[in-house]
Amino acid sequence: MDELEHKYEVEIKTTEERQKIPDKVKEELRESGMMDEKGKLKLKGVSPKMLKKMKQEYVDCPVFKENIHFVQCFVCPNFQSRVTGKVLCKGDKL
Repeated sequence: MDELEHKYEVEIKTTEERQKIPDKVKEELRESGMMDEKGKLKLKGVSPKMLKKMKQEYVDCPVFKENIHFVQCFVCPNFQSRVTGKVLCKGDKL
């Protein structure tokens, strides 16, 4: 199997603190049908247990040059795959 084309391998970090998804990202998630009107995430193929874990994770995004919520990374067009604690990122400008 060929490896996915990616520019960055970004380590996924965990925090115990509650993280807030930015309002702009929430609006995009609602428009794409990945979040209902009450703010509950509905990602296809992601179990509730995994979603709970994802809510406590963040990445140091090489595109935005800041720490972002993992859910924001997961729905980004640059997201390729999550592999053993790392995200494969295309690194294209947004």
